[in-house]
Amino acid sequence: MNCKNCGAAMNQGDSFCTICGTDQNATEVLTAESYNAYTSQPAYTAPALKHATNRSLLKMIFLTMITFGIYSMVIWSRIADELNIVACRYDGKKTCPFFSMLYLTMITFGVYGIVWQHKFCNRLGAEVTRRGYNYKFSASDFWLWNVLGSFIVVGPFIYLHKLMKCMNMINESYNIYG
Repeated sequence: MNCKNCGAAMNQGDSFCTICGTDQNATEVLTAESYNAYTSQPAYTAPALKHATNRSLLKMIFLTMITFGIYSMVIWSRIADELNIVACRYDGKKTCPFFSMLYLTMITFGVYGIVWQHKFCNRLGAEVTRRGYNYKFSASDFWLWNVLGSFIVVGPFIYLHKLMKCMNMINESYNIYG
């Protein structure tokens, strides 16, 4: 028995192809061409440049201490840039680059940085939900863990862990589907 879509050899009675995942009992096989015919969007294609999916809190703390804070600024800059690449075509928004945000935060005595973080977290949460993950992240995580949680010292660390986990999931999906 061969797959209807890719032609790979299959065991008799298999319902799904182990190579391409096509349902063998379906009346019509959905290929990239038929997907394009039914939608105005092109079929998913993996991007050539892959985003990092292995960011962790411990690694960030360690490398930030060694580099006297430079590593954390680089990571924040990359995360903001990656979110723009991943989400811009779907939500039509653009997050201000991290270093521009730092400059504007200094000019506005810290107000712009708070607004930036609020919007950034909401956009990140919307993108992880749009990509089909059952993971809740929003501006409430910023306010509860990073702002109020700073009174219990560990709050900002929990916030960063949640943020990096969310961004790793988004990047993992982006690396596969674009």
